[in-house]
Formats: sequence, C-alpha cells, structure tokens
Amino acid sequence: MDSLSQIALGSAVAVAVMGRQTSVKKAALWGAIAGTLPDLDVLIDYGDDLSNMVQHRGFSHSLFYLTLVSPLLALLICKVHGEMAHYKRWLMAILLVLLTHPLLDTMTIYGTQLALPFSNYPFGIGSIFIIDPLYTLPLLVGLAWVLLKGRRSLAANTAGLVFSSCYLLWSVAAQQHVIQAAQQQLSATQHNQVLVTPTAMNTLLWRVLVMTDTAYYEGFYSILEKNTEITFKAYPLDQKLYRQYQLHPNVQTLAAFTHGFYAIAREQEQVVVTDLRMGQQQNYAFSFVVPEQADMNTQRLPRELQLTDTLSWVWRTLRGQHTAGLNQLPHNLTSQVPAVDCRRPAAVQCNSH
Repeated sequence: MDSLSQIALGSAVAVAVMGRQTSVKKAALWGAIAGTLPDLDVLIDYGDDLSNMVQHRGFSHSLFYLTLVSPLLALLICKVHGEMAHYKRWLMAILLVLLTHPLLDTMTIYGTQLALPFSNYPFGIGSIFIIDPLYTLPLLVGLAWVLLKGRRSLAANTAGLVFSSCYLLWSVAAQQHVIQAAQQQLSATQHNQVLVTPTAMNTLLWRVLVMTDTAYYEGFYSILEKNTEITFKAYPLDQKLYRQYQLHPNVQTLAAFTHGFYAIAREQEQVVVTDLRMGQQQNYAFSFVVPEQADMNTQRLPRELQLTDTLSWVWRTLRGQHTAGLNQLPHNLTSQVPAVDCRRPAAVQCNSH
C-alpha cells in the first residue's frame, strides 16, 4: 500500500495497543515511524531497475526478520522515554505495527516476500489497489479524533481500525465474486491462468486478465451492473520472441515474480518485457528493456501516469458508459483470436497472486 496508508495503520495499531499506558501522541508517532521502516528498502540500489523492483518488499518485509527487530526497537523506545515498566506493551505494539505492514502489502498484487529467508515467494492476494481512500480515510479520521480529544476517545481509533479491516474483508469477498463470474464464463475456453484485480482506487470495477498460449485478454467487470458477462479485448503474443527470450535471465526473473502474467514485445528496435498485473493495456506500471547480454543492466521504461484519465474512465465505466473507455472495449474473448479453442473445456486456474 501507499506510504500514507502504512503510516496511518502503524499509528492506529500502536495507539490501540498502548491504550492508556502512554500518551496518544507518543504512541501515534512511534507507530508511524515503525509503520514506515519496512519501506525504507526503496533506498537500496540492487544494481538495475529490474532488480530494484523484484527485491523491493524483500527482506525488510519478512515476518521473521521483523519479529527479530521488534524487541530492539521496543527497547529503544522505552529507554528514550523512560518507560521500561511498559516494555511488554511497547513490544506488543511495535511487533504488531511491523507485522501488519507486510500483511497489508500482501493484499495488493505487487508481491511481498513474507517468508524470507526460508522462501522468496512473492505473495500477493490482489484484492485492493495500492491506493484506496475507503481503506485509508477511516484510519485517518479515527486517529485525528483521538489526537484531538485525547485518551478518552480511544474508541474512535478502534472504530477506524475495525472499519478499514472490514473493508479489506469486503475486497476479498468482491474479488471472489468476480473470480466465480469469470470461472463460469470461461469454463468452455482453453486458457492457462486468470487474474482478477481492482481498478484504480475502488473495489467496484475489476480488471480480469486471461492468459493463453497465444494471447492475453483484458476485460472488466462492474459489481454494480446486472449484466454479469465480461467482455474482453485480445492482445496476441509474439511466439517467436517468447521462444527466443524465454531462457533469458531477466525474462525468467520477471516471469517468476509475476507468476507468469507477463508479455514480451518488440517496440521499435527494443525487446520489452512487461508485468501485466499492474496498470492496464498501454499504461502498465512496469516494462523493461531486455538487454542483448544477460550481464547488462536492465532499464525500466518511463511511464506516463494517467491517473486523472484512469479515474475518469473508471467512473464512466461504473456508470455503464463502456464505449468511451481507454481501450475501446468491449470485444469477445472467443472471437478475437482463432487460436483459442472453445470446443473443449479446460480447468480454470484463478491465480490471485
């Protein structure tokens, strides 16, 4: 999640755990600091743009390492404020703040390596967008209220935490609903994987990504609509490029990190590999130039952030105005690419990572 959400969550958790054991401002401050610490790994340069991407949310988001760090940070806080009598409570607060940070990140699709050093698997449920006001605002309102009113209003902070947590549960339930709708519609098509993620800053309009051997398909599903049919636009895959670059270390790295949701294409004189999970067609968050030699640095292509246009498109789509979308949807999955075999059913794999 974004930095503001992590700061708000860290402060809210610390205030809730410390209660009346210390001042609200002190708990909120240290909660914000601890809630920010895991994301300081962005200051580390791992050598090139691709490495910086896949190593982010790495060791600093490991539940094991954060558990080891929490007693030291709690001890530091107690020493600074002379509150050794409350060490156990501070330890519980800091431990929960540090652990909830990567757990919240796991709700997004990016990929969080929770299990290091035992596994570098990038976990990502993908039920919430990296920025979602309906998650963050309740935390901020609850914190603001208790900071203004003092410890007699701790219930407001708790209410903010409860509301934001319920919103996360709603996002998972909504995602499962869309997955089931996609499963039903795709049950007679041959495909490899399906990914369902929310569009920008909401959990009402969902993006459905379908991978096949010859193409990938992008469609959108609005929970507000009565019509449950998902319409898709097809993007053929360059099989020659895939065969040529599938063993390239950089391509293999991104393929593993994205769980197979990637594409290789030639753009002018460059071969580009793209993470298909974040963003949408023509405006993906992460695209990299594949170097001719494996030992060369991998450069990320600049992205033009179209947040205003994207939010406007989300709003129009939620209102049922499909024809003016960024990608000129809809198209039918089964009619766009003849190579998709619709005659024999195949098992549907809905991978939410």
